[in-house]
Amino acid sequence: MVSGDLLDEARLRLVAEGKLESGTAPPAAGWTVSADALGMLYRLASSPDTAGDALKLLHELQVHQVELGLQQGQLEVAEREASEALSRYRVLYEFAPVGYFVLDRAGVVIDVNHTGLRQLGGSSLEDLTGRAFGDVLTPESRPGMQDLFAALGGEGSGAACRVRFNPDGTPADLTVSVAPGGDLVFIVVSNGPGCRES
Repeated sequence: MVSGDLLDEARLRLVAEGKLESGTAPPAAGWTVSADALGMLYRLASSPDTAGDALKLLHELQVHQVELGLQQGQLEVAEREASEALSRYRVLYEFAPVGYFVLDRAGVVIDVNHTGLRQLGGSSLEDLTGRAFGDVLTPESRPGMQDLFAALGGEGSGAACRVRFNPDGTPADLTVSVAPGGDLVFIVVSNGPGCRES
């Protein structure tokens, strides 16, 4: 265990013991001590020689129960914060002013945002997911896209190229990068004024 983890455990224990002493320990949230543990505590408490041990053991169980309750609360807060952050980033992704596409390494579309759908004339995610990205390009642009994919290296590598989309030959610049882990490819499509043919 790392020293930071030990400090966190020590702090958690101090907080739990403080809550027990002050009577502000959170409710058990459905956790109970097993019948075997209660039986053992009863046997230990019944003998004057082991009654002190029983009290120590009971105290440890109570502290541990409070620690679990505190950890559960921390997990719930972290889960709520992660969910809110995911929602924010999903909105940013979906409504970005450029098209975002997520492809597998074979070039098959896994996900696309609203702008990407509009750029390619799709009306729903199902219009594009599962299709090869090359299918939305003019025949003249497909070799360049294949070369682009062939040139991509591992995680973090990237490249760019200019393509034309079917059916009307709309020009667009693609910026392509490999996701962490290397199994997904991200494509950003911009087809604004910067993409006019020279």
